[in-house]
Amino acid sequence: VQLQASGGGLVQAGGSLRLACAASGTTFGYNAVGWYRQAPGKQREVVARISSDRTANYADAVKGRFTISRDIRKNTLYLQMDSLKPEDTAIYYCNLAKNRKEYWGQGTLVTVSS
Repeated sequence: VQLQASGGGLVQAGGSLRLACAASGTTFGYNAVGWYRQAPGKQREVVARISSDRTANYADAVKGRFTISRDIRKNTLYLQMDSLKPEDTAIYYCNLAKNRKEYWGQGTLVTVSS
């Protein structure tokens, strides 16, 4: 099982990025999925999740700016990030919780300059 995250990069404050996470060896289906991030010197934190009942939840810091979605046919998870702020700078990881196991992508770096 592999989750391959992509789409990170350097962007100015106020800009947008779309992260993608492609799964191989498994399928996202309608299992719980999410995006997490870890900033330098900080613990990993949840950014957005879609639970198994298909409810999306967001961290307060990103509500109204980020949107999580998935394409079942493409077997890909997305995170649309708008109105980016310097404090959004972090490594972003995708996550899949399936059959009592958790899978993580390798992370993609997002850097937001002021």
